[in-house]
Amino acid sequence: MSRAFIFPGQGAQTIGMGRDLAEAYPAAKAVFDEVDAALGEKLSTLIWDGEIETLTLTANAQPALMATSLAAMRALEAEGVGIEAAAYVAGHSLGEYSALTAAGALTVGDAARLLRARGAAMQAAVPVGQGAMAAILGLDLAAVRQVAQDAAQGEVCAAANDNDPAQVVISGTKAAVERAVDLAKEAGAKRALLLPVSAPFHCALMEPAARAMAEALDDVDIHTPKVPLVANVLAEAVTDVTTIRSLLVDQVTGSVRWRESVEWMAHHGVEEFWEIGAGKALSGMVRRIHKPATVRNIGTAADVKAAVEALA
Repeated sequence: MSRAFIFPGQGAQTIGMGRDLAEAYPAAKAVFDEVDAALGEKLSTLIWDGEIETLTLTANAQPALMATSLAAMRALEAEGVGIEAAAYVAGHSLGEYSALTAAGALTVGDAARLLRARGAAMQAAVPVGQGAMAAILGLDLAAVRQVAQDAAQGEVCAAANDNDPAQVVISGTKAAVERAVDLAKEAGAKRALLLPVSAPFHCALMEPAARAMAEALDDVDIHTPKVPLVANVLAEAVTDVTTIRSLLVDQVTGSVRWRESVEWMAHHGVEEFWEIGAGKALSGMVRRIHKPATVRNIGTAADVKAAVEALA
């Protein structure tokens, strides 16, 4: 059975995530140690014993979620299930860095430093309170794009995440997104609600962050991934290092084409999706996108054992 390993994005963070993996597997603990060393601070202490408000800050959440995903991956590897057990890897937004690290294209330390820089740059790109994001439920992508276009009125408002057939997230200036929420309800959306995020990700307002990431990525070695990456921006598989480098820049302002990415993988024979890391958000999306898919979550030591037994 062909499978993909998929890696969650922001919003999946919880206090305590990955702790039992680190306690059960020395290789998982080593990931958190490596991230702490790369950042020059004890991010692991924040992840396991800190305040959720501090962990949720973009510059903390992004490397923390990558660390948890990689700890789960290392635990799988310790049980004999390596990255080669997947035909493809993919990640939602910051999860793309986790996917590339799992596939050997980035080191854990470089990924941690890049995600800290990415989080800080995305936060700094737009003053707090000037941007917003909203989830639109029950309208398809074309309808949401029309709503965003009508709401823009000379400001920025765009489809940021095409998550699944029933959920599209929009991003832009606060006033435009608020107009879009009202227009979406008028257009028949089941729900349209502002999201508790600190910045308007994946839209043109993130251009300063994209420039910052281009500079940061210039200083990092990227290797050919051992497994093809299904990229957010293209919704198809890539392995070329130069392409991957430019896509990681484009991804900051570009839309996360998650629905199309899952459809592409399903079309190319993937029947099983393993969500590696914190939370179960991607699993729900996969089920709504491709109902026949088998979905498995790998976020705890027990999940790792169950996955390995299922393969035996």
